[in-house]
This record gives sequence, C-alpha cells and structure tokens, in this order.
Amino acid sequence: MAAAARARAAHLLRQLQRAACQCPTHSHTYSQAPGFPPSGKTTDYAFEMAVSNIRYGAGVTKEVGMDLQNMGAKNVCLMTDKNLSQLPPVQMVMDSLVKNGINFEVYNNVRVEPTDRSFMEAIEFVKKRAFDAYVAVGGGSTMDTCKAANLYASSPQSDFLDYVNAPIGKGKPVSVPLKPLIAVPTTSGTGSETTGVAIFDYEPLKVKTGIASRAIKPTLGLIDPLHTLHMPDRVVANSGFDVLCHALESYTALPYHMRSPCPSNPITRPAYQGSNPISDIWAVHALRIVAKYLKSHGMSYPISGLVKTYKAKDYNVDHPLVPHGLSVVLTSPAVFTFTAQMSPERHLETAEILGADTRTARIPDAGPILADTLRKFLFDLDVDDGLAAIGYSKADIPALVKGTLPQERVTKLAPRPQSEEDLSALFEASMKLY
Repeated sequence: MAAAARARAAHLLRQLQRAACQCPTHSHTYSQAPGFPPSGKTTDYAFEMAVSNIRYGAGVTKEVGMDLQNMGAKNVCLMTDKNLSQLPPVQMVMDSLVKNGINFEVYNNVRVEPTDRSFMEAIEFVKKRAFDAYVAVGGGSTMDTCKAANLYASSPQSDFLDYVNAPIGKGKPVSVPLKPLIAVPTTSGTGSETTGVAIFDYEPLKVKTGIASRAIKPTLGLIDPLHTLHMPDRVVANSGFDVLCHALESYTALPYHMRSPCPSNPITRPAYQGSNPISDIWAVHALRIVAKYLKSHGMSYPISGLVKTYKAKDYNVDHPLVPHGLSVVLTSPAVFTFTAQMSPERHLETAEILGADTRTARIPDAGPILADTLRKFLFDLDVDDGLAAIGYSKADIPALVKGTLPQERVTKLAPRPQSEEDLSALFEASMKLY
C-alpha cells in the first residue's frame, strides 16, 4: 500500500515537472539555485540592472529647469560641444534654465570621440568652479565627458588613472558622493544616459578605455526624440549601427551565470555582466526597430583610437575621426561568424529579424548567414567597404590587436574566447566587406 502511494506520488511529481513553466525564471535556463553562491563557486549566479531614471517624451527637455530647481541646484555646468552649442537642443535647455531662474555656465569644448586630454581639460574647468549640478547635452562623447568631470571634481585629490579601468588604470571603486547629473541625449545609439561608463581614447597607448562605476551614471536621462531631427544623415546611420551592434552583442553574449569570477561582494559585480532574461527582451526589440527603420563593441576601440587621416562624413570636427558606431559595425560580419558556433540558434534568430530567410538554414551555417545579412544591410546603407576603406592595411593589424587586448571589460563577455591569432584573423577578414 505504502509502495503504491510512493509510486503514485513519484508519477505525479514527474507529471508536474513536465508541465512546469519553461520561462527563463523557472526553467533554470539562466537561474542558479537561490541563495548565496556555494563556497568555491567560480561563476556568477546573479545579475543587476543599475540604470538611471529615464523620462521620455517629445519636448520633455523643457522640464530640465524645473528638475534642477526641484534638486535645489544653484550653480549648474551645462556641458556640450561646439557644434551643438549652436543648435536647438542646447537652446531649448538654456531657455528652460533661464525660465526657472537657474544660474549656469556653459562648457562647449567637448571633443567628439574624447581623449584623456580632452577629459582632463573638462575636469580642470569644473574643478575651478563650485558646480552643484551638471547637464550634459549631446551624444555619448558629451555625456561621458560630463560623467568624468563630475567624478574628478568630486574627488579632487585623485590621479586621473585611479578610476580608469584596469589594466590601463588602477580601476579603483568610486566611494565619493557625486553631484546630480542630468543627461539630454541628442543621438540615438550610445545609451550613455543610462550607464555608469565613460569611454575615451587613451592617447599614450592609442587605445580606447574608460571608467566604469555605477556611481557615475546620470541621475536622470531626458530622452527627447525631437533632438534627433537635427542629426545629419551619416550621424543617424552611425548611431543606428551602434544600436545594431549593441543589440547583437547583448543577445549573443556569454550568459551572466557563465561569467567569472563570481564577485565576493556585490559592489565588485561589473557593469557589463552578460546576457540575461531582461536584456534579451530589449535586445530583440532593438533589432526589430533597427531592421524596420534604420534604412530610411571591444575590437572597435583600437579602430577609433588608431585612426590616421579618415574623417567621417557629416561630422564637423578638426581631427581625424572614425565614429564609434562605424568602427563597431565594420568588424561585425567577421566577429559574428567567429562567435556563432557558441550560440548558433541566437545568431540565426537575429539574422531572421534583420531580413534573412532562415527556413531551410542549417545550424553550422548560422555565422555566415548572419554575416551575409549584415553585409547586405551595410551595403544598402552605403557603409565604407571595410577597414581598408578608412585607411587601414594588413600592416596595422598587430597594432589593432594590441589595442584590443586591454578591452577585457567587453571582450570577456564574448561567447567564444579569442587568442591574438584569432583577433588578427578577424581584423584581416574585416579589411574588405563586399
């Protein structure tokens, strides 16, 4: 009798297990056992979303003065670049500050694709003034410069490399309180208004690096779609490529529970943590938006940092410049061919979203199918024909590889580890796209 009862109970449990929810939360596709990680666990068991407050709406910029008033701000730094300082987005911000009686000073010397030198110029500017709040109006360059200025003005005794990511800097945790920062993005690709990351070219090594800390993320992001109406065509396209590659890389990244090491303290959990059930939703949605509207991330850093003479069309700057979105997208076909073997289903899914017919596709062909889809997408948008078209040759590959190696913040989230030989092959494959 007892044996029969136990058998029925076991049968019922098996039925319940088969009927159980298969969503990421309950299926353990992502999640680990609840509670703290077991002693000796080498990979993470949790992910954290640390983002800024966001307010979205056409014309929402006019509220910035009221926000600063509500914060009790008395002396505000308005940070932008020379081009934007003459355009409606900055004027709209200034009108709101004046209307609400906010005292402010403008810093308009932000460099598009900032450097350690341009960061330090902004830092010196704000250190000499007693700002109690910041407003950044612009793309990622402006927002990142403003984050850095806020950080070092709040920690005036720190050396510049103290907070810069290792191995280039010391990567010290930020323990000082910062002033409120309101970000008003004028482009659509960076997402810098939500992150605790500030990226710049470190000129002594000719590589891009950055500062990554939850402490430096903006207090508030005011996303006003009207500002994108003032972007030139190529700026629209290149910021769109940033959206495309952010979404592709996020969706195909190493899952968060496979990332190592497991942090011993939550404060050391990195800003970039790997794919997870929440970022998956947004990444797929972003890909669908790009696929529908655009035709109207580590290997990119040395491409921007080592640029020689190339000046991107529609960028009014006085220095050679490869926009970040362009530098990312030029290597994307080679990169996703390389990573596809680790998550071929996801690579095929993204190819289908971008327009590929995958009904008869074979799993081993996932990489080439996504790469071909990307090439067609880029060709239709008149993107330069690979790294050679923006001034690089095979002779530059060793320097490009050397510039990629320090980018562990992003390269370690690639689903497939890469050697120096792998990186060399990827750069060589990216010299020509079509």
